[in-house]
Amino acid sequence: MGKLRQYQVTLACSLGNFVTGVLYVWPSYTLHQYTSSNTTLLKEPMTEVEGSLLGSLPSLGAMVGTMLAGPVINALGRQKGGLCIAMPFVLSWLAVDLSSSSVFVLLARFVGGMACGACFVHSPVFISEIADQSIRGLLATAPMAFYCLGIFVSFVMGWTLTFKYIIWINIFFCLLYAALLMSVRESPVFLFMKNNEEEARQSIAYYKGVSPESKSVLEELSRLKQQLLPSVELVSINGDGKIEEAEKEKLNDEDNEAQNDTQKMPAYKMLLFSPTSRRAFIIVSLTVSFQVLMGMVAVQVYAKVIFSEAAPSLSSHMCSVLFALVLLLGCVSCALFSDRFGRKPLIIGSSIIVAICLSGMGVLMQTSIAPAWVTAVMILVFCFVFMFGAGSVPYVLLAELFVTEVQSLASMIVMELVWLLNFLLVGVFPFMSKALGIYGCFYIFAVFGVLDALVGIFLVPETKGLSKDQIQERLRGRRAEI
Repeated sequence: MGKLRQYQVTLACSLGNFVTGVLYVWPSYTLHQYTSSNTTLLKEPMTEVEGSLLGSLPSLGAMVGTMLAGPVINALGRQKGGLCIAMPFVLSWLAVDLSSSSVFVLLARFVGGMACGACFVHSPVFISEIADQSIRGLLATAPMAFYCLGIFVSFVMGWTLTFKYIIWINIFFCLLYAALLMSVRESPVFLFMKNNEEEARQSIAYYKGVSPESKSVLEELSRLKQQLLPSVELVSINGDGKIEEAEKEKLNDEDNEAQNDTQKMPAYKMLLFSPTSRRAFIIVSLTVSFQVLMGMVAVQVYAKVIFSEAAPSLSSHMCSVLFALVLLLGCVSCALFSDRFGRKPLIIGSSIIVAICLSGMGVLMQTSIAPAWVTAVMILVFCFVFMFGAGSVPYVLLAELFVTEVQSLASMIVMELVWLLNFLLVGVFPFMSKALGIYGCFYIFAVFGVLDALVGIFLVPETKGLSKDQIQERLRGRRAEI
């Protein structure tokens, strides 16, 4: 029962990522309706710049949403904070449905982007605080899998439904997201941070599916005390009258004393001065940055255009749906195998193959030495391999590498970086492809695939099957080696 409740939270959080996926690729099949000279959706057609903003503004809005997400979920909680995140999604689609002004449509996209950014901070924080170690990799990958599912559903809707029906279905998904969040219980970490120890104990028991008096609940509560209140002397609560082993280490180990001093710092100081937190931040920032710069977000937003140029003889709608389906399969495969193969092999192998695929796509599109369907297949292989490792693992690391005290702040800063890069890449991509050709863009993206593989080889630690404390020890040990 406990794991089912953890899956319930994961589903509730991940539905926000699903809505984000739908929102993000919506311009791929809608842009032509707004820019057409005989458009019936607006009073006058969008300009080229406005058309570019239709795809890129959500990323700019996400930067604002990411900045606000940490304070919101820390003040209101993971459950109520999630409900606040759901509201801009609803407002965004309502505005798109009711407005005939390009300015209001773009403003709605910005507001929807705010919810996207906040959602990508909220999901890993909430999930990491309730997930058991045995299924943490699976649950941490779920938000990205649902994001890909949203992309798939969005392309299917764009292929089969009219404009109005697409908007109404999206509003329904947003309301469902809010309803699911109302059905879950608050995170024990947040409750303990608010000094509600008894409610935190009840929450731990709820998500473990055991009695509040059980040994596993009391041990988890002791662990939270040790993490969040390091200066308190902990007495054993497992009934044997002995002092906890962690408390002995705190009294006898100088390294542990230094760590405790660091734990008393504010979160921003920990990111700057704690060796493990600083190293975790560098690793996650590099992997998510290179993930964006491999160009997948540009391919998502402009999938129909890219397939039209890469494989003009094939249906661009069908190729877009296949593209989204392959993304989903790759991400689900990562969720299923990340706890078997480990994070490090997945990110290294995926990045290398992605670089090869991007280079091959560039050559095929530049020279036309093979039939169009070969290029389309190469794009689909790129999508699958990308999501199998390089596109998904960084978000698993985001949920795993940081201690509780800095998780929210680190997630916020990392996602700010991601959305900034997304905004720049999506906004610049149409002009890049005009200047360099789409094949030239693919060559540039391939370079970042190689760089990501190098980061995986030399910096990323293996976290499969490790507890939060063991991961911190691994980070500390790896730092000593380098």
